[in-house]
Amino acid sequence: MTTTPSSSEPRLSAPIDLERVRHLFSSVKRVADADFLRREVSARMFERLELVKITPRRLLDAGCGAGGDLALLQKQFAQAQVLGADASAAMLLEARSRLSAALSSVNRLLAKYLPGKGGSGAGLDASLLCADFARLPLAQSAVDLVWSNLALHWHPQPDRVFSEWRRVLRQDGLLMFSCFGPDTCKELRTAFAAVDAAPHVLPFVDMHDLGDMLVEAGFSTPVMDMEHITVTYANVEKLMADVRALGGNPLSTRRRGLLGKGDWSSIVGHLESQRQADGKIPLTFEIIYGHAFRPAPSALSSGESIIRISPNPNRK
Repeated sequence: MTTTPSSSEPRLSAPIDLERVRHLFSSVKRVADADFLRREVSARMFERLELVKITPRRLLDAGCGAGGDLALLQKQFAQAQVLGADASAAMLLEARSRLSAALSSVNRLLAKYLPGKGGSGAGLDASLLCADFARLPLAQSAVDLVWSNLALHWHPQPDRVFSEWRRVLRQDGLLMFSCFGPDTCKELRTAFAAVDAAPHVLPFVDMHDLGDMLVEAGFSTPVMDMEHITVTYANVEKLMADVRALGGNPLSTRRRGLLGKGDWSSIVGHLESQRQADGKIPLTFEIIYGHAFRPAPSALSSGESIIRISPNPNRK
């Protein structure tokens, strides 16, 4: 006899250990070398944002990390209050430091060219929250825009995250996010599969499944798209260093022991065999982009349906 899980039961995309995720991102120096990919994806997200007409009064960067997008969001929406949330206190300290440095730089320019304006803040300050972005310390309908760059895949319950993001969005508010898809690090996944059955790379969620989760969470007309970014490396050592800098392996089912020399040689050999005509080793990243709006409610809390009637402008 089989039973269908109830909607209240957790739906895990993968057995991700959130404490392990916090540990992996507890060192700013450890993850710094992979910031090039975060900056590249951020730039592509901003290109997509240009196509959406929105003027948020308050916005949230969910999984803001070291704050790379906070100043950019403030520049894009100069009049908005910017919030950043991340589960890593170390990342938030770095974000605070970067924002302070940016603020000091702006104040120096203001003092030089607009005497008397230095120290005004220029809107670059941000409120930083240390929190799981599936349990935000924000009131319902608190923000007009939720932004999240390459963070969603580190949570074991993306459906729960979407529900929380919808909760904090105001009516007609926008969610815009990016995350890794299933083809990410496929070369590494294949190399490790040759030596054991343990999971060494996250089983990232498919774009279509994420779209379904958005609809189930109550978002309207989600728009999803995907692209592959291939990064090439001169050697395996640098490739592996960047994979660790991107976050590594937070699975609770990950292999705990070290690989033997033979297994490691097999992995290296497999990756070396992938060298392209230019002599470089490729590593694929599938980047999923999504955006959706929180629609107006279609029913009252009592369950009664809401019917909206607009006046006919041609009627006299």
